[in-house]
Amino acid sequence: MSPLNRRRIANFKANRRGYYSLYIFLILFSLSIFSEFLANDKPILTYFDGNFLFPVIKSYPETRFGGEFPTEADYSDPFVIELIKKKGWSIWPLIPYSYDTVVFGRPAPAPPSKENWLGTDDQSRDVLARLIYGSRISLLFALILTSFSSIIGISAGAVQGFFGGWIDLLFQRFMEIWQSMPRLYLLIILASVVQPSFWWLIGILLLFNWMGYVGVVRAEFLRARNFDFVRAARGLGVSNIVIIYKHVLPNAMVATITFLPFNLSGAVTLLTGLDFLGFGLPPGSASLGEMVTQGRNNLHAPWLGLTSFITLATMLILLIFIGEAIRDAFDPRKTLETTKG
Repeated sequence: MSPLNRRRIANFKANRRGYYSLYIFLILFSLSIFSEFLANDKPILTYFDGNFLFPVIKSYPETRFGGEFPTEADYSDPFVIELIKKKGWSIWPLIPYSYDTVVFGRPAPAPPSKENWLGTDDQSRDVLARLIYGSRISLLFALILTSFSSIIGISAGAVQGFFGGWIDLLFQRFMEIWQSMPRLYLLIILASVVQPSFWWLIGILLLFNWMGYVGVVRAEFLRARNFDFVRAARGLGVSNIVIIYKHVLPNAMVATITFLPFNLSGAVTLLTGLDFLGFGLPPGSASLGEMVTQGRNNLHAPWLGLTSFITLATMLILLIFIGEAIRDAFDPRKTLETTKG
């Protein structure tokens, strides 16, 4: 590892708030990835008639347990529960409800209790289970959108800044026209024609989200394309592609990396806002925006609004703190101070 990278890591660790926020965020994100093993209406492991079964991964018909129906077994059905107990046992997730499991026998919405730690929503679904699944969807959406947007935006900014001239001029005019497109109105129009889905939203928002990276990368390439090492590489016959991605891009990435956590938080709030307005994920999906809507529509059930707000606020605060620590790590003034120290 180079001395510069070691100094950057030291600067990142020096920001204790961001350093610990990264650990907390990684733990929460890892837990959300395995949502099915934390909250599910199917057992994680079932031992039946001498065999180990994994209902959380694979579907088994009721006939597999001695029932009558060839459809998938309902593990919350007392009849199926008794069938399994006669010849085996089951290990259940910590929360025995999935995001779409209907909790019978309680009013809707129901306040927190021993069975439902954060209560149920207005459709009798467990709030904690929906928060876990909804956090996973929000974070995966933000990561995928930010990753694809950064690849497209960085590549476009690199080409525009490196070649300059007519390429830069025409591309700037194109971006001015494209940025003036009303994204929300376009989403509303398309949502009335096509049923929104996870990948549908990724594709539509990707048409616009990449432009935020172009300006930063373009400025760095316009500054660096006349450096001596770039001229030397050209004189040696090195191809433009190699010069762009091997010699100039690493320097331009410093400014871009500092924006990534903030762009992640922006993507999370973007999906939440679309779901809140009804133009996001399909109805019934585990969504933080849908839970915020439920909190607004059920003011007599404050646990709905509070839990969704606290979850969303915690997620955004962690990302902002991480972004501040990354900014400190790549700040040349802090790097210089560390070097002098």
